[in-house]
Amino acid sequence: MNPAALFAGGLVAGLAAGTASCAAVQGGLLIGLVSPGSPRVTGAAGATGAAGARRTGRTTGATRDVRDALPAVAAFLTGRLAAHTALGALLGLAGSAVRLGPQTRAALLVAAGIAVTALAVRMLARRGRAGCAAAPSGHLGCSHGDTRDTQDTQDTAHASTARASTAHATTARAAGLGLATILMPCGVTVSLEVVAVSAGSAPGGAAVLAGLALGTAPALAALGLLLRGLATTRLAALGGVAALAAGLFTAGSGLRLGGWLPEIGSPAAAAARASIGADGVQRLTIWATDRGFRPGVAVATAGRPVEIVFRTSGDRGCTRAVAVDGRDVVLPVTGARTVRLPARPEGRLRYACGMGMYVGFIEFERPLTSTSSR
Repeated sequence: MNPAALFAGGLVAGLAAGTASCAAVQGGLLIGLVSPGSPRVTGAAGATGAAGARRTGRTTGATRDVRDALPAVAAFLTGRLAAHTALGALLGLAGSAVRLGPQTRAALLVAAGIAVTALAVRMLARRGRAGCAAAPSGHLGCSHGDTRDTQDTQDTAHASTARASTAHATTARAAGLGLATILMPCGVTVSLEVVAVSAGSAPGGAAVLAGLALGTAPALAALGLLLRGLATTRLAALGGVAALAAGLFTAGSGLRLGGWLPEIGSPAAAAARASIGADGVQRLTIWATDRGFRPGVAVATAGRPVEIVFRTSGDRGCTRAVAVDGRDVVLPVTGARTVRLPARPEGRLRYACGMGMYVGFIEFERPLTSTSSR
C-alpha cells in the first residue's frame, strides 16, 4: 500500500477516534511532566507587595510555568512519535510476531496504572508541602521560623539555578515517558497495528503509526500543558485527583482486559442464544458499539464449534479491537467479521475490547438430552 495513504489514514484515525481513547489510556503519563521540585521565590519580594501585586505575580508565574513546560511537552510528543514510528516499521517488516498479546498488554496497563497513581500521589503530597512553604511566617503547622531578607536573596539565586537543572531533567524524563506510551496501546493503536502488519513494508508500517501519533498529538499537548498549569495554581489538588483517577482507570482497564477482576454475581439473563446450522456449527451475532457489546451475554451449547459474527456500524471506539480467546481481532468501522472457535466445554468465555473498558460473555451450557428435556 502507498505509505502516503497509510499515513493519511493513521492521521485521520488519530484525529477522529484516537483523541479520547489514547488520552484516556496514555494521558496519565503526562502527570510525570510536572516538575518534582520547581522552586518558588518567596519572602521579601512577596511580603512587601500589595494584595493586587501578589495576584499579578501568581498569574505571571502560572503563565511562565506553562511556557516553561513547552519543551517537556514537545519532548514527550517527540518520544511518542519516535516509538510509534519504530514499532510501525518493525510490524511492517516482521509482522504480527512483534505485537503484544492481550495478556501481556493487560499486565503493562496495570503496571502503567500503578506508576501513574504513584505520580499522582506524589503530586498531591508535594502540593501539601508547597502550601506549607508558602504560608506566612508563624502559620500553624509550618515551622519555618523568621524570614530574613538575606536568606530571601540567596533563595532567589538558588531558585534560578535549580530551575535550569530541573528543566533539563524534566525534558529527559518527558522523552522517556513518550517512549513508554508504546507499551500502553489504546484500542485505536491496536487496530492500526494490524494495518501496519498488513502493509508488509517498513515505510508503510511506520507511516500508519506515525500518522496516529501526530493525529493524537494536539489533544495530548493540550492535556500536558493543562496539567502543568494546574500544578502551580490552587487547582493543583484538582489536577492531582484527576491524575489519580487516570491511574486507577488505567490499572482497572488492564485488570479487566486480563480477566483478573473477580466477577461479582452472575451475568444478567442471556439476551441471545446461538442458532445451530445444518452443518452443526453454532452462530452468534454480536454488535460492537461505542457503548459496549450487544448483547453483553449470550448462550451457546458446549461441545459444538461456534462462529461469532461481530458486526459494526460506524464504530471508531475501542470495541473495534476485540481480545477474544487469547488473540486480538480487529473489526471494520462498518461491516462484520467472523471469529470461529472450536468446541468448548461447559463454562464462560469472556472477551473484552482492546482497552479493557467493555467486556462480554458467552455462556457454554450442557447440551440438552432427551432425558433432560422431559
